[in-house]
Amino acid sequence: MLGDQLNRHLGALRHATPTNTRVLMVESATKLRSRRWHIQRAHLVTSGMRHLAAELRAEGFEVDYQRAPSLREGLGRHRTQYAPTRVLATEPASWDGLAMLSAEGVETVPTDQFLCHPSDFADWALGRNRLRMEDFYRWQRRRLGYLMDGDEPAGGQWNFDHDNRKPPPRKPHPWPVPVHHELDDIDRAALDDLHALRDSGAPIWGDDPTGVWPTTRARALAQLRHAVQNVLPGFGPYEDAMLSTNWHLSHTLLSPALNLGLLHPREVCDEIEAAYRRGEVPIASAEGAIRQIIGWREYVWGTYWSWMPEYRSTNELGAHRPLPPVFTGASTAMRCVEHTLSDVTHYGWTHHIQRLMVLGNLSLLAGVSPQALVDWMWEGFVDGAEWVMLPNVLGMALHADGGRMATKPYAAGGAYIHKMSDYCNGCAFDRTKRVGPDACPFTTLYWDFLARHRERFDSNPRVVQQVRAMGRLTDLEAVRERAREVLHLLDDGRL
Repeated sequence: MLGDQLNRHLGALRHATPTNTRVLMVESATKLRSRRWHIQRAHLVTSGMRHLAAELRAEGFEVDYQRAPSLREGLGRHRTQYAPTRVLATEPASWDGLAMLSAEGVETVPTDQFLCHPSDFADWALGRNRLRMEDFYRWQRRRLGYLMDGDEPAGGQWNFDHDNRKPPPRKPHPWPVPVHHELDDIDRAALDDLHALRDSGAPIWGDDPTGVWPTTRARALAQLRHAVQNVLPGFGPYEDAMLSTNWHLSHTLLSPALNLGLLHPREVCDEIEAAYRRGEVPIASAEGAIRQIIGWREYVWGTYWSWMPEYRSTNELGAHRPLPPVFTGASTAMRCVEHTLSDVTHYGWTHHIQRLMVLGNLSLLAGVSPQALVDWMWEGFVDGAEWVMLPNVLGMALHADGGRMATKPYAAGGAYIHKMSDYCNGCAFDRTKRVGPDACPFTTLYWDFLARHRERFDSNPRVVQQVRAMGRLTDLEAVRERAREVLHLLDDGRL
């Protein structure tokens, strides 16, 4: 059992019994030392693995839980000690993991952690000139039956996205309080081990876990019930809003549990559908949440397996700037970036618009290396994984695949951030200015980005109007000169 398959009822373990199965779990020291993990990300996985091992032992399974230098070495030790007749695993969620198990002679059964297996996605994609998430989403709705009234979508339309893009409310809003779980002995022991690892030189960072992220299936199910009853009713309208005074708003916070297998997408969508049918969740919120799960999440999963392994090295815009120091601790006067990165430090999480339109947008406009941002997000977010980050960062945030995932770059100046957040209030920079020392870096870099890539985007119907507006700027040379200053300051950690 791998660290992102933490569910007794999934894959190879589903039909296993204590009489015929021994369970191997390997906590890899090399894996923990190999990257700059956020401590809450590392804790969620290691404590989750240890909790599952304890639950399986309580059920009667013999569990060989190894803290070995690597998964490969742990598997070798297990074979030497027990000489199993066969070793069986659920298909891993990574290309390299599947290749490694195959090379080691491990049999695999198809993963059932998603509602669309990569082979099903490949069948859907066959013969299509372009893969569009909306087409995939509607196909998923029809075949899975979620929010359908016969052959028609519930509420009379497939997508309520236009209802779900409100800026944050100007008055105080009763945002739901997340569920917190008391850390138990297993949680605390895992945290102590990570502290010791950090003290020995491992590049672990971030604030300690406080019980927001569930490390057991029982806790994840409690979080699901809370999300459906208390969070989802207000989810839709403000799902794209950003606030400096609240880090979670009405987001369900279920993605870490889903990505580690503690929750299954079917049970989540079943709960959402039932709440909608009871009249407890409005259609816009129910549709928005289900679209994120069976639409976008599974679309990302399918494209990852369709485009790997070449996809991980794509860089169509030729972006090679190192990750700015602000991502790894340097201070900044950009209030939106400061608050977003503060949330990452405190919780190992921000919601999708902060990832896309603050962190991703800044990296896109500055020309940051796609692979550098992928690694940072993979390591820093509690719901991070290669399959999550490659399509989302390379395709959606940085347009590094040249439009394979998204037909336009999600580039924006300070006006968008002002519209969708309160970050601009009291900021040292003026979102309306393109030039000058107090010009908003997003606004300056936005016009410079369009100028740098004018030839590429001049024929893109979704961007051409902005490109032509850039060409009419009377101060374009001054803007580009200020952009060079901004990039220099960003590289030096002085912006």
